[in-house]
Amino acid sequence: MSTAVLLALFGLAGGIGITAVGPGGVLPTIGMFLFTGLSPATVAGTAIATHVATGALGTAAYVRSGQLRDPATRRAALLLCATALVGTPLGVLLNSAVEGRAFGVLLAAAVTVTALLTWIRERRVRRAGDDGTAPVRLPARLAAPLGLVVSAAAGLFGLGGPMLSVPLLILCGLPVLPALAVAQAQSVVIASLGTVGYLLGGDVSWPLAALIGVPELIGVLIGWKIARRVPAQRLKTALIAMLLLVAPYLAFHS
Repeated sequence: MSTAVLLALFGLAGGIGITAVGPGGVLPTIGMFLFTGLSPATVAGTAIATHVATGALGTAAYVRSGQLRDPATRRAALLLCATALVGTPLGVLLNSAVEGRAFGVLLAAAVTVTALLTWIRERRVRRAGDDGTAPVRLPARLAAPLGLVVSAAAGLFGLGGPMLSVPLLILCGLPVLPALAVAQAQSVVIASLGTVGYLLGGDVSWPLAALIGVPELIGVLIGWKIARRVPAQRLKTALIAMLLLVAPYLAFHS
């Protein structure tokens, strides 16, 4: 299978994961890190550029389905977007100090944390009997540090934001669908600022962004439908298993 096809498949799977379960935006980053030989800055810059469109499409989808029309959910989204204005540039700056080997180790750590958070999140959701729809108010004292951590990590690795923010938001008490909706809105700010930051350093490959980004957009729509209509337990379990399996390889890949 050619590298182009593999990267397109990573984009498609990433898009599905973004809107269906949250953690998914890391897949294009993983694909480029493993199969292209690009620098960490170009991997992150190209990946984050694809999330401008996926974040906008995901936001529009959750406005249409009603989650982002709820005042409590909109407030949470605004809080996370505001903190992203500070955290994202910090992450971009941190990337410039990270070499290829260190980038792989840090990415492996982020992937492992995400898998564990997703697993914890699912256990919590099942225990609470959450149907994934009810709006919940997110306190500012939780939103501010959460938004800073997520946006800084997203800027560092080229992520849109839902990878970390959805599990963390659910651990803070938000149901699944409002958490997914908030993460999409935050992703637009993170991806836009991150793209500008990496563009200033010449670290965005637009042909590669298109190769990954178009399938990723298709995946976003598929994932939105999955999140609203289909029990996604098997998809989440498969995602957790895949992330835990790929993490050691990322750490030792050079």
